[in-house]
Amino acid sequence: MAEITAKMVKELRTATDAPLMDCKKALVEAEGDFEKAKDILRDKGMSKSAKKADRIASEGLVKVTISDDFKSATIVEVNSETDFVSKNERFQNLVQEVADFLHNSTAETIEDAFKENYKDSTFGEYFTAETVKIGEKIVARRFAKVNGAVVNGYVHSNSRVGVLIEIETDKPEAMKKIAKDIAMHAAAMKPTTLSYKDFEPEFVEAETKGRIEAIKKENEELARLGKPLKNVPDYISMSQLTDEVLKQAEEKIKAELLAEGKPEKILGKIIPGKMKRYIADNTTLDKELALLDQNFVMDDSVTIAQALEKEAKKAGTTAKIVNYIRFELGEGIEKKEAKSFAEEVASQL
Repeated sequence: MAEITAKMVKELRTATDAPLMDCKKALVEAEGDFEKAKDILRDKGMSKSAKKADRIASEGLVKVTISDDFKSATIVEVNSETDFVSKNERFQNLVQEVADFLHNSTAETIEDAFKENYKDSTFGEYFTAETVKIGEKIVARRFAKVNGAVVNGYVHSNSRVGVLIEIETDKPEAMKKIAKDIAMHAAAMKPTTLSYKDFEPEFVEAETKGRIEAIKKENEELARLGKPLKNVPDYISMSQLTDEVLKQAEEKIKAELLAEGKPEKILGKIIPGKMKRYIADNTTLDKELALLDQNFVMDDSVTIAQALEKEAKKAGTTAKIVNYIRFELGEGIEKKEAKSFAEEVASQL
């Protein structure tokens, strides 16, 4: 059997980051063959990784990679088991590698991308080896890629929320900044869809009664505090405001103004403002969940749609958001919770 020296163990440790005793055992098993010892450590690492498969990885990072010409971008979520590891520099570098690799890959799934060559093996093998070094279950959970006239994105400072915005326009250079600003808005305001037109009728119907009742409840508290009450709406989305509904609302407003003694000749100046308020009061669902219908955080006098139109007009063009993707770390993952402190300790042991 070949002699296993401290220098050999140190070199294997440097090359793999595996624990010293594991390096020594691998060299002994490989009879001093350096490359074979690396393979042994890799295979054992995969085995360790498999043992972690039932553990929940719900922490981690969201990362965005944008091409230099702002015509393509990729957003990824890579999960770890603990927030502690997500702050580790090795993990952060791995997430960046995943984002860059997927951005340059033509694969449509993570599984297919991980089969592609990377360095001396496949990216999947490289990812597994890095996972072993980190010492936790690490999961490349999901990614999305966008290509278009102009694509920009934003990752919140805590790297738990990321957004991509794609804008269709013939002057992409002029739209880069507004795309980034809208992505920042979406990161903060959490719209779940691009437009109210994306809502299913069943969803709107199910939400209507509860939201109206919530406003009534809120008014009870406002009345108790002696504050102005909110208008109680009849509807909650523009999808419910048909031409007939809007016509009836306008006729009602007109009748109320005449009953107040307003001269009919000035009603044309008053009614548009009243109708604007009526629409605002009756589209609360849109303003909460639909990106284009939300008031822009950087100028709440306009909606996102109006802000985009304004910016496009300034550049002498038109613009339309055709893609909106938002990742929030861990959304949809059910975390396992121990029933008691004793079980928590037992699970760790």
